Amino acid sequence: MDEPVAPRRTWINGPSGLREVLFVALPLVISSLSWTVMTFVDRMMLRWVSGEAMSAAFQANIVWFTFMSLPLGICAYANTFVSQYFGDGQYRQIGRSVWQAIWFAVACVPVIGSGSVLAPVIFGWSNHGTEIEQLEIEYFQILCWGSGGLLVSQAASAFFSGRSKTRIVMVVDCLFALLNLVLDYVMIFGYLDFPAMGIRGAGYATAIALWLKAITYVGLMLRAKYREEYGTSSIGIDWLLIRRMVQYGGPSGVQMFLDVAGFSIFCLLLGRLGAIEAEASSMAFSISSFAFMPIFGLSLAASILVGQRLGQNRPELAARATWVTLAVALSYMAVISLFYCVTPEFFLQGFFASVAGAETNDATAQESHALAVVLLRFVAAYNLFDAMLLIFSHAIKGAGDTWFVMMVSLAMAIVLAASTYLAVEVLGGKVFTCWILITGWVWLLGTIFLLRFIQGRWKSMRVIELRHE
Repeated sequence: MDEPVAPRRTWINGPSGLREVLFVALPLVISSLSWTVMTFVDRMMLRWVSGEAMSAAFQANIVWFTFMSLPLGICAYANTFVSQYFGDGQYRQIGRSVWQAIWFAVACVPVIGSGSVLAPVIFGWSNHGTEIEQLEIEYFQILCWGSGGLLVSQAASAFFSGRSKTRIVMVVDCLFALLNLVLDYVMIFGYLDFPAMGIRGAGYATAIALWLKAITYVGLMLRAKYREEYGTSSIGIDWLLIRRMVQYGGPSGVQMFLDVAGFSIFCLLLGRLGAIEAEASSMAFSISSFAFMPIFGLSLAASILVGQRLGQNRPELAARATWVTLAVALSYMAVISLFYCVTPEFFLQGFFASVAGAETNDATAQESHALAVVLLRFVAAYNLFDAMLLIFSHAIKGAGDTWFVMMVSLAMAIVLAASTYLAVEVLGGKVFTCWILITGWVWLLGTIFLLRFIQGRWKSMRVIELRHE
């Protein structure tokens, strides 16, 4: 056991109890859901344009996020620095550490933007057909130039989330998710004197919203009341702090890259099985984000609370926060998994309506609908282990155990990519074979991170110099 059994009221109202976990986590859950709703509605609108447009957007978004994941992981790791400095009372270091993450994000903008030239090579390899391939290239290239907005906003938002001021993050994220949806509708279908741009309109809407969100976060951080107490006016480059951030955040970024890359290869190979399989899988994964993203918000809360408690040198409270967060995550996953199995039509119906609200009844749509219903049962089968994966991996990363997470991700990304290639290209496996592989992959990862957390090595780890030992 991590600590003596506490009275029930301590686990609810005490430090790192349910009340504190929900106070930190619920705004982050709502922020994550705002992103989920945005991408879900975005793909639903594109499905009204064509099934090919929706599939292309899903595939291109996964590849784009693969490119983004390494720098994004480093920028996001500013949360750990902020939370540990906050827990140790070193408030003036908070602004300085956030600015180092912002400068790192800015430096990555031209690199990721220039990566758009690789789009024809990447999507040519995927062999999804000329029409879908061209749509994938267009969407990916536009998103690349919006990447800097995502990186800067991720770095700057850590100033608030790392100090448990997650309501500010919730408001900003929801505001710009709503703006993104409005721009989607206007630019995809052509309203307010905009031409109907289809998938390109969806890309432009996302890029614009991301950059405006980044500017908003930086502006909020530079408010006068934060400059003195938290040093947010210390905008100079601190190479030693950047080096430490890359030292600890780098493995976290590599881990994110490996996880997303493995999943990206899986999706690209899955797309080779046919248009119906790709369309149904795109819908199932899009719907699965209603399970995944709220748990991602909870896992961020676990990472923040672990960082703060370790900054206070209270590992037993860090452990309690993690177990309480896991209980909340498993409860949510159990409920939504039941809905996926019992009421799949509730989640799928929006994909099969036109912009005017008429149902589509063609044979291809009926086939993709029927397949998506079955695939949602696979999602339900791995959801509980996905919650374990997210909560425990973020908890130990919040302590600084990033190298272990990275090495596990390296091994498991290779396993997923290689096994999927073998199943699809060598053994002639079909769509259910691929989904069995992804389900087993999540089960194994969840178990590995559970065992690492129980082992407890993370309790002695820190990413900062503690003022109070």
